[in-house]
Amino acid sequence: MIKTFLLSICLVFSSVIFAQTEAENQKTTLFNYVSFLASNDLKGRETGTPGEEAAANFIAAKFKEIGLKPLGEERTYFQTFSFKPKPHPHASEKEMENVEPEFGKNVIAFLDNGAEYTIVLGAHFDHLGEGNHQEGSLYAGDEPMIHNGADDNASGTAVIMMLAEELKSRKDLTNNNYLFIAFSGEEKGLFGSSYFSKNSTISLDQVNYMINLDMVGRYREEKGLAINGTGTSPIWDDRIKKVNKQDITIVSDPSGIGPSDHTSFYLKDIPVLHFFTGQHEDYHKPSDDIDKVNFEGMIMVSNFIKDLIASLNWEGKLEFNETKQENSTKAPKFSVTLGVMPDYMYSGEGMKIDGIIDDRPGQKAGLKSGDIVTKLGDVEVMDMQSYMKALGSFSKGDLAPIEVLRDGKKQKLEVQF
Repeated sequence: MIKTFLLSICLVFSSVIFAQTEAENQKTTLFNYVSFLASNDLKGRETGTPGEEAAANFIAAKFKEIGLKPLGEERTYFQTFSFKPKPHPHASEKEMENVEPEFGKNVIAFLDNGAEYTIVLGAHFDHLGEGNHQEGSLYAGDEPMIHNGADDNASGTAVIMMLAEELKSRKDLTNNNYLFIAFSGEEKGLFGSSYFSKNSTISLDQVNYMINLDMVGRYREEKGLAINGTGTSPIWDDRIKKVNKQDITIVSDPSGIGPSDHTSFYLKDIPVLHFFTGQHEDYHKPSDDIDKVNFEGMIMVSNFIKDLIASLNWEGKLEFNETKQENSTKAPKFSVTLGVMPDYMYSGEGMKIDGIIDDRPGQKAGLKSGDIVTKLGDVEVMDMQSYMKALGSFSKGDLAPIEVLRDGKKQKLEVQF
């Protein structure tokens, strides 16, 4: 009896040590990947630059080391696409006619299990270079500064690479093949994923579903985990609930359309999910660096995805659903902004502010992080859609009343666009 008890204690102790060792190994792997991709040496990984090429070569070398088959062009890991860079954010079509094309690279690797269908796991690895000339940068300084993009999206790329290694060794998850794609050109307009969807190196009919990781490096327990695209297959909601054994707060959005690479696959009638740990004040700024990355959170996201894949291992090809396009290109158009970062993890009424950009209308009006915009002009703000509709009624120079909830109390301010 005593021997049995001691044996049980030893087995429990050994399993705890193994779990700790595995987690530490995962953390080291992710740290090493993000350290390289988000280093100053790569100068922000802007598509078409030597930094992007160095990142692509690094990812390809890791895929080769893992033992994955190259599935780019001409038996390489690379798929090259062309694009025309904008000379400035508001360049006209006529101006663009005289712009010489540049080139970017997707990195594509295949884990062939001899299965009928293939799961696509993707993440974009490009970012904004030195930022101040890029349309997406929120950096307000005059001097160029490297945007390392540790969260956006060295984090998602690192998780994809680690998943490639782990799925290669999983002999119990072989009912699908796996296609790993590191996309470039995402920041310029989903160029890489759009090109792949039109020039895929496998038949898209063989694709079971696509999982996209974009900005998974800032998990916060109080915010939870965002999973977008849950309406693109009838099975998603149920399986996500079953996989969520840790009772993580899940903020879901059914739409298959969003500002990331899963959109390119949804538009080809493929079920998609986009994993995202939320916006933050360093988004598209030089301050998005490795010291702020939550590696334990990245491990949680990686394990969640593996558990989800395992739960679907025997399901065959998933059914596709078309969703309402709440976040589509048909969204209201507007020419002015408050200069604030919306909290995309917020699920209550109104538009919650997660960050304020210096020297923009919101900051000058006295808005603060945590404020919930409930009314802008004459429009009641119930969500992001109504917030964008409200913005669409104003032009540069207009004055507008704005109502916010701050610490539960209504505040009335005035903003000048």
